[in-house]
Amino acid sequence: MIIVMKPNSPLIEVEKIKAKLIAQGYSIHPSQGEAYYILGIVGDTSKFDPTALNMNEYVDRVMPIQEPFKQANRNFHPEDSIIDVQGVKIGGKKIVVMAGPCSVESEAQITAIAKSVQASGASILRGGAFKPRTSPYAFQGMQEEGLDLLKIARKKTGLPIVSEIMSADKIERFVADVDIIQVGARNMQNFELLKELGKTDKPILLKRGLSATIEEWLMSAEYIMAGGNQNVILCERGIRTFERYTRNTLDLSAVPAIKKLSHLPIVVDPSHAAGMWWMVESLSKAAVAVGADGLMIEVHNDPANAKCDGQQSIKPERFDNLMQDLKAIAQIVGREI
Repeated sequence: MIIVMKPNSPLIEVEKIKAKLIAQGYSIHPSQGEAYYILGIVGDTSKFDPTALNMNEYVDRVMPIQEPFKQANRNFHPEDSIIDVQGVKIGGKKIVVMAGPCSVESEAQITAIAKSVQASGASILRGGAFKPRTSPYAFQGMQEEGLDLLKIARKKTGLPIVSEIMSADKIERFVADVDIIQVGARNMQNFELLKELGKTDKPILLKRGLSATIEEWLMSAEYIMAGGNQNVILCERGIRTFERYTRNTLDLSAVPAIKKLSHLPIVVDPSHAAGMWWMVESLSKAAVAVGADGLMIEVHNDPANAKCDGQQSIKPERFDNLMQDLKAIAQIVGREI
């Protein structure tokens, strides 16, 4: 349920309405723009009677929200949310590029790649320390040591870091050491993990589940936001379909769909979507053209010998060329990189 106040309503009258609703057990989430003031009501509104509010001279209208996701809903927050990550703003005019290896392998590897992608224009360094793998015998990442190496690369470059968390028992370490906590596709509906992340104020990159619908994805974001953490960034990384040629099927239609349904920023991961390095550049360009707020691209200086997902990683020199092309496309759609 949302309450749309009339323009220029006195703040004291808005506060009176908020106080009454809070006294009735509802949580209130205000959203204010230049020409509007909206009060989002969260709670059991099944017995909510809007009659008195509709009679209030400062209330323009009271509207129910039909979708099950509330705080992630654009009706709750008409303007795009911008998530600030150590000064890097995700969701604004600038398209943010996160780049780096699928997995941290050594100090030399991660620092060299960090310096390279930074020189090409990347704003955030990605790197896996804990790796969720289909096979228990595959490389599982350097784990705690991997986080330490990411911190070294951050210190040498100044780039904020994003890395994937696997379980709730690591939250304290991730909150202390990582600038964006990534929730991978396999954990998108790990609701206990999402609840715990909701108790932090750390930016969360929430990847779409393997076969999740857009509504299920937004409901997972709602779990985090319901806990109090509004700093959620969505990531489309391809979904599982009947097609076997590519690793996943990149759903670019999810970008405009999310833009219509939600105020949360959305980035695209073309590397995991295609699973093939030679598709990454084309899909990155398409993602920018369709309105993505950012990209997450895997870059490795020696893909043939990478310990994880080398087949979908591009080399630093290709990444540099791609960034130049993306700048031109971003300009066409009124954005910048």
